[in-house]
Amino acid sequence: MAKKPDTPATARTRLETVEPVGKRVLVRKDEDKKRTKSGIHLPDKVEIPTLTGRIVAVAAQIDRDEDYPIRIYDRVLFNPKHAIPVDFEGDNRLFVIPIEDVVAVFRADNPEH
Repeated sequence: MAKKPDTPATARTRLETVEPVGKRVLVRKDEDKKRTKSGIHLPDKVEIPTLTGRIVAVAAQIDRDEDYPIRIYDRVLFNPKHAIPVDFEGDNRLFVIPIEDVVAVFRADNPEH
């Protein structure tokens, strides 16, 4: 039995996901700051660029590699130079980033170890 083509109504109701391939991760960039550390409010057109975000998805190649301690939901510091924006949501904070551009992972201190 042949599959019926999607109609516009059924195409809209399907949930799309983004899965990075190769040595890449999908990061949701943290919101840009509108206030400096000293509490000065910045005008809307001026933003302090952020280089932090949360891992949303990890390519299978990275997930299997023990040399990369990156997992979903990790908060990371990254170099945005090679970040590829994913036009997937309204605020466009999703980026596919080569694993080499993830420069640090934030970890909570574990006093038991």
